[in-house]
Amino acid sequence: MSVDYTVLDPTGNITILVTSPVPEAEQPAVAAALMEKERTAEQVGFISRAEGFDLALRMAGGEFCGNASMCAAVLAAREKGISEGTLSLRVSGASGPVRVRVKRQEDMSWLGSVAMPRPLSVETRELPGLKQRPVVFFEGIAHIIIEGRYDRAAAEALAPELAHFLQADAVGLMFLDPENETLAPLVYVPGAGTLCWENSCASGTTAVGACLAARSGGEIRLALSQPGGVLQVSVREDGPPVLTGTVRVMKTV
Repeated sequence: MSVDYTVLDPTGNITILVTSPVPEAEQPAVAAALMEKERTAEQVGFISRAEGFDLALRMAGGEFCGNASMCAAVLAAREKGISEGTLSLRVSGASGPVRVRVKRQEDMSWLGSVAMPRPLSVETRELPGLKQRPVVFFEGIAHIIIEGRYDRAAAEALAPELAHFLQADAVGLMFLDPENETLAPLVYVPGAGTLCWENSCASGTTAVGACLAARSGGEIRLALSQPGGVLQVSVREDGPPVLTGTVRVMKTV
């Protein structure tokens, strides 16, 4: 299937957004083919129209993704011919509208702030291979927060087992170094068949913020350095978590 798509760089988490109509049943196969073609890509989403929204976004595995939401908002802003504004999106893995504010910068990148869904819960779970760890559940993805040293091969082998154990549409293993404020995100999406060490993870960053906020009992403002750059998150009791990052449009095919 020949499709039109745009490749975007949201803080290193290279994202392909397909703008041609693709039936949902065919999306995983199309996503796999595009990721084979665009070797730097870490994920694929599919753009469509939805009444009452500026755009609709469905990720290939049906999960929620904050970085891809920022990318979709940039496409919507470009389509509308605006350099700044707040867009309303329908996004897979989110039960309500996702609002994203974008502003074009002088270097033609975009600054994006997305109102992330609130976690369904923040729990401590006994997990296979990990003992007790904090788990932050969102609609569409569960993130496990792991502090300390880690083995990449062991983490990759464990991720599918954890997704099955948690019965999650997607699972993230968020390896956090709180002292140096760094995050190494590993995300497994069973529906798309992808296992990826991401350059940045928006929902994972939000999960870390939510976990620390629950632990401290107060508001958290956090900037986490990840392989692709820095993502900032603000978590407070009286509103949704807000995540801020940058988006660059790489190419349109």
